[in-house]
Amino acid sequence: MHVGIVGGGISGLTLQHYLAQQGVESTVFEAGAEPGGVIRSRQIGGQTVENGPQRTRLSPPVASLVESLGIGDRVVEAADAPLYVYHDGALRQVPFSLREGLSTDLLSLRGKLRLLMEPLTGPPRGEETVEESLTRMVGPEVAQYVIGPLYGGIYGTHPDEMLMEHSLGRALEKYGVDRSLLVAAVRARLRDSEAPPVVSFDGGLQTLPQALAEQHRETVRLETPVETVRESEDRFELETPSGTTVVDQVVLTTPADVTATLLEDLAPATAVPLRRLSYNPLAIVHLAADPEIEASGFQVQYEEAFSTLGVTCNATLFDRDRLHTAFLGGAKNPELVDQSLSAIREITEREFDELTGAEATVLDVRRLERGMPAYDTSWTALEGVEPPAGIHLCANYESRAGIPGRVGQAKRLAERLSDAAAVDG
Repeated sequence: MHVGIVGGGISGLTLQHYLAQQGVESTVFEAGAEPGGVIRSRQIGGQTVENGPQRTRLSPPVASLVESLGIGDRVVEAADAPLYVYHDGALRQVPFSLREGLSTDLLSLRGKLRLLMEPLTGPPRGEETVEESLTRMVGPEVAQYVIGPLYGGIYGTHPDEMLMEHSLGRALEKYGVDRSLLVAAVRARLRDSEAPPVVSFDGGLQTLPQALAEQHRETVRLETPVETVRESEDRFELETPSGTTVVDQVVLTTPADVTATLLEDLAPATAVPLRRLSYNPLAIVHLAADPEIEASGFQVQYEEAFSTLGVTCNATLFDRDRLHTAFLGGAKNPELVDQSLSAIREITEREFDELTGAEATVLDVRRLERGMPAYDTSWTALEGVEPPAGIHLCANYESRAGIPGRVGQAKRLAERLSDAAAVDG
């Protein structure tokens, strides 16, 4: 079996790596000049900056991948620092324990008491929005001031526009939360179960996809966009500017709209719903600043009058001198990404000062028209996505986003394809 993998991001490269371990031949086709997809690490003034995800968890699948690539000595563990939410004129520490929950100024006494009733409220419901489900389970204060900003802020979507079954519900299911958040947290505490450490690499997160591409460099074709996918008897033809490659199975790891274009002739009934999926535009702005607060980062409560969605404090996390990364735009203010660079700089510096009380200097601005999957109500379109036999989807829109989620999904798909190859063989 020969598998054609379209897209050289973390999903495609991890898939190829595990296929190779199973003895299955594959070729990765990447349109860009370097591997990594949305993972982009750069050097600015001697500092490592990330133009995509800022960090990852060293979950068991990621740790195993790192070990197999021999890059464990390049892992940098993040400092253990608190996370904050900006609400009602101040940055307020997010509670991650019962003791912190009782003392936090993010919640009123009524909000804290309401949280304790959560085990009696019933499990998450897939048809609810994230905000509806959280409000019913943990009360409006925890929903709006704690979990909502932390979860919705990651994707730039208001929790009231996110359906549980296509967003938070997936994450809760993965962590075994079938009824109560509090009960699940207590069980984890009793098991002395700790979350995997937050990490990066000494050269930035792109170290990981670069190592994958280097290990399989003979079958990774950079600057080779796939323009057409055609069925040819019981196989497939992948047409690129440099020629046509015939493969037995195709895996599309590209964004939803790109995947739709590739499938519009081969599988139009699948292409149509894929085009309905929304992405949130983002401006990623790197700053130099010295705020008094020691934090891993902070999110801005959605109803606050700021264009800033959140900030990662890279200086604290990875000892990157004065470096902070702000995220602006999203579904809340998508037009911001279309403003001039000077306007984005001015907004970011002014809002950072207002949020933290510290002056900041913008180092760099990156616009991402297709920033993050919105996981909003448009995701109901996934119910109509049924790729034809031999075509597989492996991307953040159809399963979990984030490096651990992508690595896990790619490994599972590699196992299924390997099993299919064994049957065919």
